[in-house]
Amino acid sequence: MQTVKEKIQDMKEMRQAKAEAKAEEKAEKELAKARVEIAHEVRLAKEAEAAMDMHADKAIKRADAETEKYATRNAATNSAT
Repeated sequence: MQTVKEKIQDMKEMRQAKAEAKAEEKAEKELAKARVEIAHEVRLAKEAEAAMDMHADKAIKRADAETEKYATRNAATNSAT
């Protein structure tokens, strides 16, 4: 009778150990998934920042060109009079 109780107790402990291991594995998988998602979002943010910098540089160049064009016109108009 004692050995049956011991076997049942051993089976119960084994089930608990397996359940704990499975829960730990699930938590690790969720953490890994979160890390992948974070890395993806960081990459998207860096790409967006690079695109924003490119557009800002392009706007500055265009503004400089327009300012230069306007200054050239004013200089030509002022020297003609």
